[in-house]
Amino acid sequence: MEAAGKEEISVEDEAVDKDSFRDCSKIAFYRRQKQQLSKNSTYRALLDSVTIGRESTTFQIINEATKHPLLAEVYGIERNIIRLKINEETPLKPRYEVSDVLVGKLSTVRLISCSGDTESLILSDGKGDLKCHITANPFKIDLVSEKEVIMSINSLGQLYFEHLQIPEKQRTTKENEKSTSIDTSQEDQEDLGLWEEKFGNFLDVKANGPASIGLDFSLHGFEHVYGIPQHAESHQLKNTRDGDAYRLYNLDVYGYQIHDKMGIYGSVPYLLAHKLDRTIGIFWLNASETLVEINTEPAAEYTLTQVGPAAAKQKVRSRTDVHWISESGIIDVFLLTGPTPSDIFKQYSCLTGTQVMPPLFSLGYHQCRWNYEDEQDVRAVDAGFDDHDIPYDVMWLDIEHTEGKRYFTWDKKRFPNPKRMQELLRSKKRKLVVISDPHIKVDPDYSVYTKAKEQGFFVRTCEGGDFEGVCWPGLSSYLDFTNPKVREWYSGLFAFPAYQGSTDILFIWNDMNEPSVFRGPEQTMQKNAIHHGNWEHRELHNIYGYYQQMATAEGLIQRSKGKERPFVLSRSFFAGSQKYGAVWTGDNTAEWSYLKISIPMLLTLSITGISFCGADVGGFIGNPEAELLVRWYQAGAYQPFFRGHASMNTKRREPWLFGKEYTQLIREAIRERYTLLPYLYSLFYQAHVASEPVMRPLWIEFPNEVETFGIEDEYMLGSALLVHPVTEPKATMVDVFLPGSNEIWYDPKTSACWEGGCTMKIPVALDTVPVFQRGGSVVPIKTTVGKSTGWMADAPYRLRVALSTKGSAVGELYLDDGHSFRYLHQRQFLHRKLSFCSSVLTNSCADKSGHFPSKCVVEQILVLGLRKEPSSVATHSSDGKAQPVAFVYCAGTSTLSLEKLSLNVDTDWEVRIQ
Repeated sequence: MEAAGKEEISVEDEAVDKDSFRDCSKIAFYRRQKQQLSKNSTYRALLDSVTIGRESTTFQIINEATKHPLLAEVYGIERNIIRLKINEETPLKPRYEVSDVLVGKLSTVRLISCSGDTESLILSDGKGDLKCHITANPFKIDLVSEKEVIMSINSLGQLYFEHLQIPEKQRTTKENEKSTSIDTSQEDQEDLGLWEEKFGNFLDVKANGPASIGLDFSLHGFEHVYGIPQHAESHQLKNTRDGDAYRLYNLDVYGYQIHDKMGIYGSVPYLLAHKLDRTIGIFWLNASETLVEINTEPAAEYTLTQVGPAAAKQKVRSRTDVHWISESGIIDVFLLTGPTPSDIFKQYSCLTGTQVMPPLFSLGYHQCRWNYEDEQDVRAVDAGFDDHDIPYDVMWLDIEHTEGKRYFTWDKKRFPNPKRMQELLRSKKRKLVVISDPHIKVDPDYSVYTKAKEQGFFVRTCEGGDFEGVCWPGLSSYLDFTNPKVREWYSGLFAFPAYQGSTDILFIWNDMNEPSVFRGPEQTMQKNAIHHGNWEHRELHNIYGYYQQMATAEGLIQRSKGKERPFVLSRSFFAGSQKYGAVWTGDNTAEWSYLKISIPMLLTLSITGISFCGADVGGFIGNPEAELLVRWYQAGAYQPFFRGHASMNTKRREPWLFGKEYTQLIREAIRERYTLLPYLYSLFYQAHVASEPVMRPLWIEFPNEVETFGIEDEYMLGSALLVHPVTEPKATMVDVFLPGSNEIWYDPKTSACWEGGCTMKIPVALDTVPVFQRGGSVVPIKTTVGKSTGWMADAPYRLRVALSTKGSAVGELYLDDGHSFRYLHQRQFLHRKLSFCSSVLTNSCADKSGHFPSKCVVEQILVLGLRKEPSSVATHSSDGKAQPVAFVYCAGTSTLSLEKLSLNVDTDWEVRIQ
């Protein structure tokens, strides 16, 4: 929700006005670097200054033109990670370094000097797997793995570092000439925005002057790069040109344009590159505005001679050059060397943390609108789901539920008895989510405002007063979540005595936390606003929302005395936000193109650590036609976060308002989601403990198939299900690529099967969702669907066993109480391995450290791809007792169906097929 600026906020439906936001040509530090780098100023490493310590190797780098010295530090980190830090050797004052993102103290590996002199230095991790080859003049680092140069740093000479300077007013003319690190005449200083920068009516005064940094990375042999969310763009990153870089700058962009590189709500400065035999990553730890240029040179063959019967040719490897440019801070970059996609995910999560284990209810369906009007409206919508036999788990309330947009309050006329409303939801085993934004209404009668003001908890202006900007409540101040004391205080606001009317089924949505400031430059906060530690907003803009989600999640944990898992959805995010909850793709539009772009947007979030992500089903802005709404529900049912949401001036669109035919189709999509929850919950456990994304681009599962590298209209849900949502109107056929030349794929609905390694034309009707189960997998599902996840805890399971070409399959089931931390602290969980081999299906323990009593049983088993009719089927318990089982075999579809079983999920057993 965005837009506007009056006390009574008007809501507009127009798409984004791009004139309100800067493109690269209007960003001074970007123009400056482009101009200065064209002058070929080089850096030289002073390798006679090398110091090899226990944790890092340090040496000086000097700018040949200005003679300004920098200090470089190289760290080896466990799991084949190299960290490079470059800072001024003696800055006038400390430069900002991002904190609170890296998890714990990193385990370093001492780098050993293999050989070297004043012109080069080779550092090794001791195992010989990884080497840093540092060249002195011009300064360059080659990263060598298994005798192959996989990455070069500064090979294009784009290292750039603007040194902090004494403000102009405090310098004499002579000092000014001496201290400036930028070769510029007086007339173009204003254009380069050294000390002041204009955008529209706004003037950004820079107390520290120019302080930008930049560095280039050449990725050898790589043509496919991904990551750096958030953009409404393709999954595979595109080549950029001058003025067309990917921008990482968290902004409130209402109705953002698609296929655009402008920054929107969140930023993860992390890029992955993949080729046939390796995956690598670059994590640029910087929270200031950042631009990323990409240039890919594909592999080519060049003719060298025309002598002889055939021309001699030389193969030139492909290469992708990535140029990172940030407004301020230091260079702090982590080089992740893989080599596999799985290794990369583990490496990144050991830096920033894994996806938090969500409460089970949050994987159900969420119903949201700006706004459900009052308690009666909530009651009616809740009843509508029951009347139409559609499950859902969470009702959401937007800003109108508060007293005049004052968070932690309730509108006394609309919501006079919020606890009674929550008790109604509790009786259905459902939850409530309410919104809590970072702006606080300037109101001396509002206790949250007065207490925060008294303690100095708001972001300040450069003059020292509280920063004030306009947002939903009108004039507002903004909590400074970068301050640990503010986060601690804010967390306390969620305690039940403090948050009157709240109960333990109430959870939180953080919106507008880019932060959004109506009438501000680019709808956000002035860059020279001041935060805790006297840091300017420009230094940490992209991490502001991360800190609010951190404080909110901690508050929900504290209110349960550490017993219950939180659920927090945040619109703004940064690297590591996965530790605190979920994110979504913001204010999308009810158009087919936005449904289509949501898939690559979610894939990009997923591979950069944030598995718990989704897009507003139906589109937030505008009114979807019934067909689009159905197709969006069908797509959302197979994505991690599943929420329907709509703006306040759209037509009501609860699932039963489009006629019986469409109600039935939406019901089927949502119910399918609920049957799939055991598989989905098990995937989230793997994301939590093993860093595996829940939603995966095909190249993750098929890293050696070039055909998968650019596919973004279909994806894997875990390793077992391939999903190809229908994203075109009136579609009767879709082209589905089924990867894997040695793979076999099954339609779970019809049991039809196809060989992999080809594109299939699949006929689709409006009730068709192209989903395929991979041969060799076991998918656990529920046999019955309840009103919400809470009604399904003891519902029986069905195992869908899809056999590989070798007649085997494997899967898993993870189970716990779904809401507490007992899985972690008391090891109260079940983790079962399901495997089919040599005509025997086995249920065994995957983790003996966990124990959780469960009443659940496996009631049905379906085996797909069984080529021969069995003569008998029997179950065998762990004590050796055998029990014959009735079965149905269909030769036409090669399926074996077992019904009316009663096999406990928490005990070992076998099903033997003779």
